[in-house]
Amino acid sequence: MAKRSGGLRFQPSGGEKKPQIPTGKKQRLSIQRLANDGRGIAFLDNRTWFVEGALPGEDVETRVLNARSQIVEARTERVLVASAQRRTEPCPHARVCGGCNLQHLSAADQLELKQRSLAEQLSRVASIEPQQWAAPLSGPEFGYRRRARLAVRWDNKARRLDVGFRASASQDIIAIRECPVLVQPLQTLLPALLAVLHELDKPQAIGHLELFSGTSEAVLVRHTAALAAEDLQRLTAFSEAHDVQLWLQGEDAPQPLEPAYRLGYRLSAWDLELSWRPGDFVQVNAPVNEAMVEQALEWLAPEEGERVLDLFCGLGNFSLPLARKGAQVVAIEGVGEMVERACTNAEQNGLHGAHFYQADLSKPLIDAQWAKDGFAAVLLDPPRDGALEIVRQMPTLGARRVVYVSCNPATLARDAAELIGQGYQLKRAGVLDMFPQTAHVEAMALFERPA
Repeated sequence: MAKRSGGLRFQPSGGEKKPQIPTGKKQRLSIQRLANDGRGIAFLDNRTWFVEGALPGEDVETRVLNARSQIVEARTERVLVASAQRRTEPCPHARVCGGCNLQHLSAADQLELKQRSLAEQLSRVASIEPQQWAAPLSGPEFGYRRRARLAVRWDNKARRLDVGFRASASQDIIAIRECPVLVQPLQTLLPALLAVLHELDKPQAIGHLELFSGTSEAVLVRHTAALAAEDLQRLTAFSEAHDVQLWLQGEDAPQPLEPAYRLGYRLSAWDLELSWRPGDFVQVNAPVNEAMVEQALEWLAPEEGERVLDLFCGLGNFSLPLARKGAQVVAIEGVGEMVERACTNAEQNGLHGAHFYQADLSKPLIDAQWAKDGFAAVLLDPPRDGALEIVRQMPTLGARRVVYVSCNPATLARDAAELIGQGYQLKRAGVLDMFPQTAHVEAMALFERPA
């Protein structure tokens, strides 16, 4: 973030200082095109305007959210001339909730935007394009999200409990009544959960909530103060009435109300069940996750007994299917608790060809024993920061095939440039529509190095 000068401000000779645009100002704009994050782009008074909820070809009335120098951020208040691409949002909260920013655009147009975003990043940052574009992996438009976090805030002045999702570009909470992107079991559960929360004697003790649906449904209650005994009884009765697991988290790690609780999700194509605890990372979109794993294994094409390295392995989402196919898998994860659960998952599924280790993959691998014998293939699924440090060390790993799963096209493109410089070729790439109704882009790329 650029620092603001605390000294005197001045204009160069001959310059003319532009008037500031106040937050909240209304402005009519004509939208020219879409940015990669799904906002409309307009140009006015030598400024670039980024407008939430606007489409190319539209005239819209906007309200300014933020203005700095040549950039103005705004939100659509009213559509004056609508694009033929525009559709009515299925969710009543769509225009104010910050969770979905593309419900006004069809699924096909959303996919086109995401593919363009990936292609532009690869071209602009790395000056490359794949030899083959893979068809996008997609699933249901709605009813796909098996995990969600709900914000909770007690308004002491209004004596009101707000439960919902954050507003766009704001810390305000949009009190929701429904959420069509949730999987059906969570959609069914939501009204009853909201009702019990509004019955609590001391709702100000609740920090936030997490919902999960897999082999069972679960609700995590994060509390910032001790729950009143009567409130705990209400929550317990709710969990029993709706056959949902109740997990509680104060200052320590999440704890189940009942020790016998088990959470998990299935990878049906490989007859696997992975155990999970609140706080662990899991992909929110089960159908696309399974399609993603299947495509990664197809691109890696491991042979029986081949050594395959899975970096940022988490609970074993890729590692265990690879082991099921007969590969000898070495899997690395930075979080110790996740490594322990991945080991347990391998044992519970009867897989002995997957070995898990903890390592900080943002740092050089110094004398890592697990890397000594090299690998035929490498799979990496890093966080948004990418995996530049580990990619720089790829030659020491000896892999001819690398599959890179990315949640950020910009860092994927940056790391792709490094791999190209090492002699790898970008064979295939494509988007994974893990988050329909949003502009979030996930992607997969296959790199190969000639023999």
